[in-house]
Amino acid sequence: MESRQSVIFENRFIKFSVSIINLVSERSEIASSVSNQVIRSATIIGANYAEAQNAVSRSDFRNKIGISKKETAETRYWLRIIEQLTSAELTLPCLHESQEILLILQKTMNTLRTKSAP
Repeated sequence: MESRQSVIFENRFIKFSVSIINLVSERSEIASSVSNQVIRSATIIGANYAEAQNAVSRSDFRNKIGISKKETAETRYWLRIIEQLTSAELTLPCLHESQEILLILQKTMNTLRTKSAP
């Protein structure tokens, strides 16, 4: 059974994915290849987090959270490119949220390390 906190995070990741899709969906100045990349990387964050909630082992959980963290970093990269193509005003909320997500995932990784330390 999922914890209340994991449901909150999963919903937050879904909201982030939707905001990325909305950001790029109607912007003709963003190449479709860039739009597709940022959508893929943003949506996989929550998908891997959801998989982590059903992990078969601690190692599996850590791996899925690690993938989510890497995908968050990739999403930030694509958002910075989009910022150059559009404006900082459009991308700032998504960049801010991606930083918050990165911190959440890093804290999760730190907690895993602390719990597994002798």
